[in-house]
Amino acid sequence: MNKKEINEIKKLFGADSGLFTIDRVLTAFVDAEKNVKLTGAQSFNTIEPDECELIIQNLKKVLSGTIGKNLLEYSFPKASALEGGSQGFLYEVMKSGFEDDDLNKKFIGTIAERMEYVSTYAVFAAKCTYSVMKKNKMDELTDDADTNYNFIITAVCPVTLRIDGLVYDDEKNTIAKNERADRIVELPTDGFLFPIFSDRQQDANGILYYTKNAKKPNVSMVEEVLGCEFSMSYENERSTFRKILTGVVGEELDYDIITSVNSKIKEFVDQNAHETEIPTVDTGKLSQILWESGVGADKLEALPKVFEKSSGGKPLTAVNLVDQKTVLNVPSITVSIKKDAVDKVKTQMIDGRRCLVIALDDPEVEVNGYETKIK
Repeated sequence: MNKKEINEIKKLFGADSGLFTIDRVLTAFVDAEKNVKLTGAQSFNTIEPDECELIIQNLKKVLSGTIGKNLLEYSFPKASALEGGSQGFLYEVMKSGFEDDDLNKKFIGTIAERMEYVSTYAVFAAKCTYSVMKKNKMDELTDDADTNYNFIITAVCPVTLRIDGLVYDDEKNTIAKNERADRIVELPTDGFLFPIFSDRQQDANGILYYTKNAKKPNVSMVEEVLGCEFSMSYENERSTFRKILTGVVGEELDYDIITSVNSKIKEFVDQNAHETEIPTVDTGKLSQILWESGVGADKLEALPKVFEKSSGGKPLTAVNLVDQKTVLNVPSITVSIKKDAVDKVKTQMIDGRRCLVIALDDPEVEVNGYETKIK
């Protein structure tokens, strides 16, 4: 799913378009020992409005974040479509629309048994239907519904124990210690949407996984619950890319090359923002970027071998390699540079010492909140 497709589905939640319905909602509570304490399903239109808003908030969050970081699309292995496989099971759950109590318990039981989680948590899962409108040759929506996109969306939300100190009691008009401990359901840390929405139709061969923490996604959710092969995380890809860049360029890796490579990868990401396939950087693309950034042909000869050794030959997700700002660190000094100002910073030899030179368009600067001038 690309950004445009994800946003189209995300906007449906809470919208009154007449083309989208949340049919049934399954809720569950699992304690820290993996015991399922609660499982229940009901029609969405029978839930109190205030509760509906909170449920929608949790489900909508599963479609938030950056593609390639927080939102990761996985394809199912062929075996998962067979009896007992995760793809076949999820499709059965989706078709049941959470009407089958035994299947609902099995669905929640699978999550509780296979997923590793650090605390108690709640699960919200909804069966949804979207009447997908046709598009004309101008990519504009028409008045005719083309097909129905049926899907389930699931949010895994941590539950925290909150014991407040002093609280105001409206009825007694007093301020006193709160004697009650409340279990608060927080926004989701993990979730998924199945089947995916691709080329304006459902595709049961893929699943969209959401993680709040792009640096530490829940591998057990991806591999044990969803039955997919986990790929490198955001942090792993960044670390791998640093190894590749350092291994190829070596001691010639300087400020200009680093910022140029970052800028060119960002351009590549922006150019492919609405494509169905997530843009990736392989040896061919990286060779082009490094050449355009001033890396010589002699250095680029080592790229295929270094890339293979560092990533196993697998392309890297382009968006994960982009830094939105450049941060320079030397002992006791940190300089943070936004992407539109990287050309104002240079390294230069002055009186035999390598210096960091910052071009100032305006002599007025702010120091510790005070406005002053550089003379």
